[in-house]
Amino acid sequence: MMIKQFLTKRNYEVRIAHTLNDGLNHLNAITPDALILDNNLPDGMGWDVAKSLREKYPEMKITLISAYELSNDTKTRLDHSIQVLEKPISLVEIAQHL
Repeated sequence: MMIKQFLTKRNYEVRIAHTLNDGLNHLNAITPDALILDNNLPDGMGWDVAKSLREKYPEMKITLISAYELSNDTKTRLDHSIQVLEKPISLVEIAQHL
């Protein structure tokens, strides 16, 4: 909610999904300019879908947030166009990637 409040105050339209499935349903309805994707969600890992999202939405800015340090191999498989931020993160850091 802090991220939503921070971005809304900066005139971003923010939609929240609490699961990968809900997020993918949002993406079927709208195509956002940017996506902030948590890595650890109740129904899967964000990095599992990040690369396919990059292929489907090549112009969308994708930022993956993870509490786990991702290996260089995982980061390479994700694609250099997907920004990875490791927790703890700051709100300013998120805004810099949009």
